[in-house]
Amino acid sequence: MTGTWANMTASDLGREIDEGRIHPVELTEAMLEAIERHPLSSRIYARSTPARARGEAMAAATRAKTGMRRGLLDGVPVSWKDLFDTAGVATEAGSALLKHRTPARDAVVLETATLQGLVCLGKTHMSELAFSGLGLNPVTGTPPCLNDERAVPGGSSSGAAASVAFGLAPAAIGSDTGGSVRIPAAWNDLVGLKTTHGSLPMGGTVPLCESFDTIGPMARSVEDCAQLLAVLNGTRPADLSGASLSGARLAVLETVALDDLRDRPGKGFEDAVARLARAGASITRIQAPEAAEALSLAAVLFTAEAYGIWRETIEAAPEKMFPRILERFRSGATVPATDFVAGWRRLTRIRETWTARTAAFDAVLLPTSPILPPEVDRLMTDDAYYVTENLLALRNTRIGNLMGACALTLPTSQPSCGITLMAGPGQEARLLRLGSAAERALR
Repeated sequence: MTGTWANMTASDLGREIDEGRIHPVELTEAMLEAIERHPLSSRIYARSTPARARGEAMAAATRAKTGMRRGLLDGVPVSWKDLFDTAGVATEAGSALLKHRTPARDAVVLETATLQGLVCLGKTHMSELAFSGLGLNPVTGTPPCLNDERAVPGGSSSGAAASVAFGLAPAAIGSDTGGSVRIPAAWNDLVGLKTTHGSLPMGGTVPLCESFDTIGPMARSVEDCAQLLAVLNGTRPADLSGASLSGARLAVLETVALDDLRDRPGKGFEDAVARLARAGASITRIQAPEAAEALSLAAVLFTAEAYGIWRETIEAAPEKMFPRILERFRSGATVPATDFVAGWRRLTRIRETWTARTAAFDAVLLPTSPILPPEVDRLMTDDAYYVTENLLALRNTRIGNLMGACALTLPTSQPSCGITLMAGPGQEARLLRLGSAAERALR
């Protein structure tokens, strides 16, 4: 593949198509060839969709030639996490339990994206049934991490992030229930957007916890994420022009989010905060006890719902699962219904407290993850290490899901270390503008 294309943002590729300097079919063929030849491709893509990609690229080329392009990303190829249904192509959600599961139609967001001109390159590997932030999957495949060949890539949208990081897609679409877009994005030096729950239709998407499941893009720039969000919901992209940090009010969350912070993530975070301040943002450090209380409810709310959704499928063939993921699902069986109902009632009140506390700020800042990507071999052999790293990996990102926030992770000066900006539900456009300004300050 042309080396320049492999490192360009999706938006820049779209502009080149618009100017007639890149032909959509040539771009798609270059990506498909890269997928075919890359030595790590089989660990990133569960399956590619070359026939579909070529057909969609040819249609995009016709639109470009006749001046009928449907948007900036018309003709740009992307990858899709293997929990988005694809008509006539297996969608297995990283699990042997769903082997050969082949839906008859596309997921709703994939249908919309296709109508908007995106080209589907294929389906990427993921954590088993999306229930891990590590990206470790001994059953169907563990994708590589950009900065450490010994490490996991983050999950559960592991292959999605790797496809972009390793130049096998300009952008990727993943899902986020407790951090599954933001963790792999951060650990692979990408931008990742967690959208507001319910803002994008989940039809045709294999669920984990329907009360928390969201869809979001991973890419090389905030602009890409803004453009991809518009493609996914069929609307106009957020206007990022003139975005500035001057006068922005940002809160650093000190409760829980800075606990057990490893050296490099800590250094990357504090350096990023300092850069945002130098760019004109006002920084306030806050305590929010409700964040700790919300996290204490996570084991009840996530595991009970996940096991409730998957119990029959799992118990029909539990031997097909990675034992650690099986154990995590089964822990939901011990949660009484009364605790689940009480937990959701309490979380609703916690969200009200959080909203009031953060209302004066444009965004809340926290390290995307307090840890670096853990080592694959040690995760497989050291029980204590697996438990510790697994719990810490998603701790900070889960705050955003519990609070119903939208969130954006950006790379920092330290490899595999991200900073997250969180805003209230439905505030994606404002968050993306703020993120665009922050992105410039962090370069």
